[in-house]
Amino acid sequence: MAAMRPIKSLYLLGFTPFLLGSACRVSTPFIHRDAPQQCLPYSNSWSPETFSFRIAASFSAKGHKFNPKTNLFTFKRDDQRQAETADASPRKRLDSGQDAFFVSNIGKSRNVAFGVADGVGGWSDSGIDSADFSHGLCERMADIAGEASTSSAWELKRGDLKARDLLQKAYNAIVEEKKIRGGGSTACIAVGHSDGALQVANLGDSGFVQLRPNAVYFASKPQTHAFNTPYQLSVLHPKLLARSVAFGHKPLSDLPKDASVTDHTVKHGDVLVFATDGVWDNLSSPDVMKLVSKYMTGFNGWMDGKDGVAASDQLDVLTTEGGIAKDRENTLQALLAVAITGEAKAASENAKLDGPFAREVQKYYPGEDWHGGKVDDICVVVAVVVKNDSKQ
Repeated sequence: MAAMRPIKSLYLLGFTPFLLGSACRVSTPFIHRDAPQQCLPYSNSWSPETFSFRIAASFSAKGHKFNPKTNLFTFKRDDQRQAETADASPRKRLDSGQDAFFVSNIGKSRNVAFGVADGVGGWSDSGIDSADFSHGLCERMADIAGEASTSSAWELKRGDLKARDLLQKAYNAIVEEKKIRGGGSTACIAVGHSDGALQVANLGDSGFVQLRPNAVYFASKPQTHAFNTPYQLSVLHPKLLARSVAFGHKPLSDLPKDASVTDHTVKHGDVLVFATDGVWDNLSSPDVMKLVSKYMTGFNGWMDGKDGVAASDQLDVLTTEGGIAKDRENTLQALLAVAITGEAKAASENAKLDGPFAREVQKYYPGEDWHGGKVDDICVVVAVVVKNDSKQ
């Protein structure tokens, strides 16, 4: 998450660059008016439907060229209990800058935990790289989820691991270890169950959308204290905290309990897009919907039928390695993740086309001459929901 270019009006609010995060995301139109806020009742039928989350991630650090073949990670659900997290060690990190992600099976079950975290760039003015915090947070969440004590999906009750609890446990681990000098991060994470239940915890201005054929079915709302100042988890060394207070500044320090939690039910063909503000500052939810629709219909993941566009029976094949005839991006979820990252990257570097961030600046600070995209780190996690057949 990059510190914002100087906007003198922000100082009138009493915020210093040390405290600034990235911009809040614009409101999202075209949200399905019947989108549910809570999970539907669990059906305990004799042969309940089960689902799998086919997941891939793509990323690009600010100032680095985006390579769709190397800036890609595909989660292998059959033999990978814990996924790449963009390791907390700087030398081993993926090329995602201060953005980070994680994907992990929950214990030995087919339930999954996944999401993104976005290190707040404003901390760099105090000599702190928030990448240590965001990457460390994701690594801890993957560890906690992967080590959950379960032996099967059915033995893990829905309430055993909740999204906000996962965030809390990871944050506690970071604080207790005292290895990270300081930093701040937003987070948007999910716990997905094979029965179709999805719980999301979102803190700050990263976010997610739930897409269905021709509809943005749900879009999360950003949490901000003020323009360009998102909610953020943070850690700060006592000496740095004392120095900050001495100069009259109180660093922002939100807690996992402040995260917005929403419950959802997914169905076959849903596409879930979790992304940092490097995406949402440059692409709107309808922009992402249009891009996803292009690939889902182009590869027959969504197909025209007598009742309109609907999810196809080909999704299981398309989301399995080799389902798409490409060298690296050989699954539909990988194609989607790479496409969204590439589109956001191009929009961020386009100085002529105003994106959501530019429109927000013009709305709140009409005297500022801000046009074009907003260059930033970018991280996207895409999950395509596939109904399992009776043999899975």
